[in-house]
Order: sequence, then C-alpha cells, then structure tokens
Amino acid sequence: MSTKIFLNLPVKDVKRSMAFFTELGWTFNKQFTDDTAASMVISDDIYCMLLSHEKFRQFTDKAITDTATSTEVLIALALDSKEAVHTLVDAAVRAGATAEPLNDYGFMIQRAFVDLDGHNWAINYMDPAHVQPS
Repeated sequence: MSTKIFLNLPVKDVKRSMAFFTELGWTFNKQFTDDTAASMVISDDIYCMLLSHEKFRQFTDKAITDTATSTEVLIALALDSKEAVHTLVDAAVRAGATAEPLNDYGFMIQRAFVDLDGHNWAINYMDPAHVQPS
C-alpha cells in the first residue's frame, strides 16, 4: 500500500469551502463528508479533510491559527505542466481566492493562492529534465 497524505484544515463554512474547491475540479468522497467535515480528493494519494472549527477542535487542544495574521502551513502541490498550474490557479481566483505573483525560476514555475479561509496553496511545475537522479 502506498503512503497517503491526509491534510486537515479548519474552515469556517464546510459547504462554502466545498463549493470553492469543486470549482478547482476536485471532488469529495461522500462516505466521509457531512455537515461538519468534507473529504476532498486531490489525487489518488492526497486528500484534504475540510473540518468545521468545532470538528477540528476535537483533534487538538491548541488554538486554531488566525490566518488573517498568521500562516499555519504552506501547502505545495506539483502538477504535470505549466498549463495545469495556470488552469488551477486561475480557477481558484475565479472562485474567490487571492493570487500571489508568479515565480519563474526557469526550470520551475510557482503560482500560489490563498483560499477562502486563508490557507496558502503553492502550485508548482518543475521540468523533469532538470531533476538530477539521487
């Protein structure tokens, strides 16, 4: 079995967040989705649980970060092409996200957006020819 990643993000309004991420082309596993949580499928191995603040607090005693003044995590996703990066970030902006400036490193580009709850998503493409074998 491959390793899977499950991000857990607190959101103010689960339904609103689901509508936003649906606009980006991501889907939800209805088996693990209700009014307090939504299981977002990003890929076969990457999932994101969008949890109401009340639900999120069931998993930690720590305060939820105020994303208006602090950053709790930078979520970076690598896509297969520059076009895919632009398509995803443009869709996020149309759905209400705030875009960050494009970073072009020659061999890699990065575009980022801040979602409706202030979470930072860095969307990248790196030319595979540039990656050295380890």
